[in-house]
Amino acid sequence: MRQNVDEHVEWLEKRIRQLDDDIEQLSHAHEQWRSRMALLTSVPGIGKVIATTLIAALPELGKVSDKRISALVGVAPLNRDSGKYRGSRTIWGGRSSVRAALYMGALVAVQHNPVLKAFYARLVSQGKAKKAALTACIHKLLRILNAMIRDGKPWRPPTLAPEKN
Repeated sequence: MRQNVDEHVEWLEKRIRQLDDDIEQLSHAHEQWRSRMALLTSVPGIGKVIATTLIAALPELGKVSDKRISALVGVAPLNRDSGKYRGSRTIWGGRSSVRAALYMGALVAVQHNPVLKAFYARLVSQGKAKKAALTACIHKLLRILNAMIRDGKPWRPPTLAPEKN
């Protein structure tokens, strides 16, 4: 029985590699996908898997406003108010597969992307919970990606102001 399970796992791994190759070929076959992949992967924290997920599952990226794209993904802070009751803002709904991919990208980005690293550190130092700060980073990352695709411009790391002597 163990041999059957091992053979099946091996077949599944082979099939995953084949599907990855198919996705790679499809993304290189279309000029628009190639250019979007290049733009998205220029951002620290966004790799091929996240870029492919965004291109395939979020075709509205770069075509709608920041508020709309945030709501589509489910990272827009929505209120839970009713009458005089004022609830806390939460995120919900949207495309969970895209949100999950961006979550992983944000985890990497808060370590390696200077813009998001500083943003995350500022939020945590102000007393925000780490998970809430990471969610805010996902929101900011999505807005950055939306603007990059809309404008067709790759990631530019922030320039540091020259030190005065």
